[in-house]
Amino acid sequence: MRDMFMLSDEGLARIEPFFPLARGVARVDDCKVISGIIHVIRNGLRWRDAPSEYGPYKTLYNRFKRWSEMGVFGNIFSHLSAKGGPPGVFMIDSTCIKVHRTACSLHKGGDTPRHIGRTKGGLNSKIHVITGERGRPLGSGPINLMGSFAL
Repeated sequence: MRDMFMLSDEGLARIEPFFPLARGVARVDDCKVISGIIHVIRNGLRWRDAPSEYGPYKTLYNRFKRWSEMGVFGNIFSHLSAKGGPPGVFMIDSTCIKVHRTACSLHKGGDTPRHIGRTKGGLNSKIHVITGERGRPLGSGPINLMGSFAL
């Protein structure tokens, strides 16, 4: 495949401290797996369509799912965005999303409240995203009913 993505040694060294420790059977090479995950996500592929050079597609999927649930990718993104220093320019974008009619009938339990409001147009959820000068997202969140929010 001609546009295969392979993470550089420098890039791998920056994120390797966030990988969980290996236990049990020897793992498939982390560099290949991370490169495969990035390739699948960047190209919008199904896991089954991942090139075999990255290792078994089931390994890519399992590692992505397990590490996502453990918060590994969130920690990596937080660390890398903090390393860049404060951006010189902030951009804020917001949008209103039409909520599906069953959203209000879901259970209200959980750690975070549901931010669903009622307007003339029906049930809506308003979201803000703040980005740096290159347009990379720094944070996002719903706004409250008063129209202000904090990231």
